[in-house]
Amino acid sequence: MKRLTIASASLLSTLTALLCAGSAHAATLQVGPGKTYTKPCAAIAAAAAGDIIEIDASGTYTGDTCAWSTDNLTVRGVNGRAKIDITGTTPAQQKGLFTISASNATIENLELSGAAISVAAGNNGAGIRHQGLNLTVRGCYFHDNQNGILGAPSTAGMGQVLIEYSEFAKNGAGDGYSHNMYIGNYAKFILQHSYSHRGNVGHLVKTRAYASHILYNRITDEPSGTASYEVDIPNAGTAYVIGNIIEQAATTQNPSLLAYGEEGVPAGYDNRLFVVNNTFINTKGSGTFVNNTTTMAGVLTNNIFYGGGTVSSQSSAVQTTNFVAPSMGDPKFVNLGSFDVHLSTGSPCADKGSDPGQGSGMSLVPGFEYVHPVSRTVRTTAGSAIDIGAYELGNLGGVTKDGGFSDTDGGTSDTDGGSGTPQDGGTAEGCSCDLSSHKRSPGPLAWMTLIGALLVLSLRRRRA
Repeated sequence: MKRLTIASASLLSTLTALLCAGSAHAATLQVGPGKTYTKPCAAIAAAAAGDIIEIDASGTYTGDTCAWSTDNLTVRGVNGRAKIDITGTTPAQQKGLFTISASNATIENLELSGAAISVAAGNNGAGIRHQGLNLTVRGCYFHDNQNGILGAPSTAGMGQVLIEYSEFAKNGAGDGYSHNMYIGNYAKFILQHSYSHRGNVGHLVKTRAYASHILYNRITDEPSGTASYEVDIPNAGTAYVIGNIIEQAATTQNPSLLAYGEEGVPAGYDNRLFVVNNTFINTKGSGTFVNNTTTMAGVLTNNIFYGGGTVSSQSSAVQTTNFVAPSMGDPKFVNLGSFDVHLSTGSPCADKGSDPGQGSGMSLVPGFEYVHPVSRTVRTTAGSAIDIGAYELGNLGGVTKDGGFSDTDGGTSDTDGGSGTPQDGGTAEGCSCDLSSHKRSPGPLAWMTLIGALLVLSLRRRRA
């Protein structure tokens, strides 16, 4: 094998240097006491596309609110959950504590509260007002805003909102038009491993997405709660409601727990509703668990419906191995008073479920169980058949995951009900050069391909 010539070696050295430059990572801007920036919004204003803003939880950021269009920023709390309260301060653009029009944004490990605007301005101030395309929210706590999150994509029918390992409480202006979360007509909405409760008259979850994946959450109004619907999917679409604990208080503003298609089905939306392995609790004792006003029959499989009321508004609903209490007996929850709806030994729901199969190409078999608060564990069938409800008696489970609020990779994001490949934030590989530049260049594989091609060309010229 011929050795590289001096010219070829020089070329390799030069292109390797270019590889280091080309693989430059985003900058990390630090916020907090003794840091470069004292307020999150100052760092956000200084950031370039792809940068990371780390907010030290020891700092005080009262009244800090801003809007941005810089793409692909990650704004996260570190050393604990960083808190931003803007009570008494007008939200950016009279919209949100964070008003985001960038195509992509990630918000992690923050507590956002106090966003409110006047009735004349809309009465709908939000912890996050999203008007870009893609939004990821992970490990956050939204409370005492007029809306926790209010979002509509910059282009209808495009983009995705992913919310995981997060809590929403006491959001809503009290008018019924503002909610713990209100997700507009994105292509896809995923809510998983999260806790939404105690909404102020509005809904605990409202989504107009073309596809809604509501997976392994606790969605509970709780004693003296005044929330309206627990889950509202007003424009139908493809909806997967799997593995959740969903509870309606006696003091609710509406008698249905899950509403589907009540505002009609716009052009481009499908009618496909899959309600599988949930535990519904109707403390009100009357009303409807699943209110489906579309013509497409919903699929209801392996659910516990507890507390009285009509299971489905549809006589055509496909109902398979559901357990309705008290008419079918006592499901034997561990502690209903504390919303611990794990099954006790001897439960008539154990080993009595059916294989839910697939729905519109997605597995309906529950892959996880919700762990309170804002966590999850793997669900495995422990007996001869899957159990009815959100929990498996004797579940062997796996390592409980809390969202990795302090992890740089944001934890594991399973977006397809347990059958897909978890996101791991990517891997950082490359050379030992300075990676603090803001500049973006072709990735390492592209540069390596170029290096190889130029070396081959150099060697061929040398032989000639």
